[in-house]
Amino acid sequence: MSENKPESGPTVNPRVTWEGCSVLLDINDGDRLVFARLSAGSTLKIGNKTFSLQPLIGCPFGSLFQVESGKEKPYLSRFIPPTEENNVQDEGGCQLQEESRDNRAIIDNNQAQSLTGDDIDAMRREGATGNEIVEALIANSATFDKKTQFSQEKYRLKKQKKYAPRVLLRRPFSRSICEAYFKKYPARIGFLRVDALSLLLSMANVTANSDVLVLDMVGGLVTGAVAERLGGTGSVCNTYLGGTPYPMEIIRMFNFNNEICKRVLRCSVNDLCAVQNETSEQVSQHEDVCTMESQSDEKISLSVSTEEVHLSSKNGVSDLVPENELSTTGKTCKTPKAGEKAPKEAIQSWKENGFSSLIIAAPEQDAWSLVKDLLPLLTYSAPFAIYHQYLQPLATCMNNLQLEKMAIGLQLSEPWLREYQVLPSRTHPCMQMSGSGGYILSGTRAYSNTSQS
Repeated sequence: MSENKPESGPTVNPRVTWEGCSVLLDINDGDRLVFARLSAGSTLKIGNKTFSLQPLIGCPFGSLFQVESGKEKPYLSRFIPPTEENNVQDEGGCQLQEESRDNRAIIDNNQAQSLTGDDIDAMRREGATGNEIVEALIANSATFDKKTQFSQEKYRLKKQKKYAPRVLLRRPFSRSICEAYFKKYPARIGFLRVDALSLLLSMANVTANSDVLVLDMVGGLVTGAVAERLGGTGSVCNTYLGGTPYPMEIIRMFNFNNEICKRVLRCSVNDLCAVQNETSEQVSQHEDVCTMESQSDEKISLSVSTEEVHLSSKNGVSDLVPENELSTTGKTCKTPKAGEKAPKEAIQSWKENGFSSLIIAAPEQDAWSLVKDLLPLLTYSAPFAIYHQYLQPLATCMNNLQLEKMAIGLQLSEPWLREYQVLPSRTHPCMQMSGSGGYILSGTRAYSNTSQS
């Protein structure tokens, strides 16, 4: 007897690539990083050869591909490293201390290799794979057996990268995107390193169902990282100075679904501040009206019929609108895109409740001039975190916050990161590393009498 299962629409497995998704291609173990959008006609150029990316569609993220030289044209083929070879290498690495060979007698005069370029081209025309060419080069090398095991592995890896390049299919998310941009175009993200990005999210306490205010001048990397952590809950308000929004092209690489995209909204600082000033004026006008009515009631004893007025439960601001008129009718809308203009309902909610956290990543702007305008938009006891490439702008901002008594728990941090090479008998810090990952000023908005004025 068959059971009737509820019909469901097509779902996308986030662990497997699909046509139209963005991917990060890691070529030869980090030698080159490329962002690409998979389609039937998308291509990738490695060296002087162009390869189709269609074989990558439908493969799980983390898959490894290798260039194969076919008889007609080269192509990308799925590559699974043999486990037995890895075990042999690991066992050999444990015995490296007993090796007595060295490279003192080896002379680099370009005469050790007997295989010529014409021979390699002939092998390619015959359909030899990249691994077969590498093994032929090793067999025809007169000095390979005399080298240490370290040198042999370096030689093999060097020839493999040239004749059998490998492409790792990586999923673009906050860490991989930040690492790729920091390695290739660090100025586009304000030299924001991955450890500084993670510290920003932690210091700002970005959690589910949060309303986060973000001023992002690093290409949308911080906005995308916040939206990724929220996971389709809460909201992200990407604010900007003036009338032109800042570019946020990086957020398109996250492969966000519609639920997450519609949570990423845009609103200018002027509109948010205008709403905040309008709120304070409405509060003061409402208090004045109540005071005048109470004084008139003391002088003239009249029975006045009271009317119910809907008030906000959090800040006591009069909505002046019946509850039934606040509900919106359902409309057929197009697929949401990350970064659309914030609707009036969202701005009204931010005005009544305040934002739960604030993140500023604007290396080209003065930190204090931004904080003094954006901090009042937060609810009290809300955390904030500010990133800057240099220390002095944050130190000045920290001093001004202390003088104005606008925040407590102020902390100026410098994240520190050291990457290690972990190999048998060769574990040591990497030779080339970044000297600094920037600075972060964090704190909590405090209540004071000046904040009400």
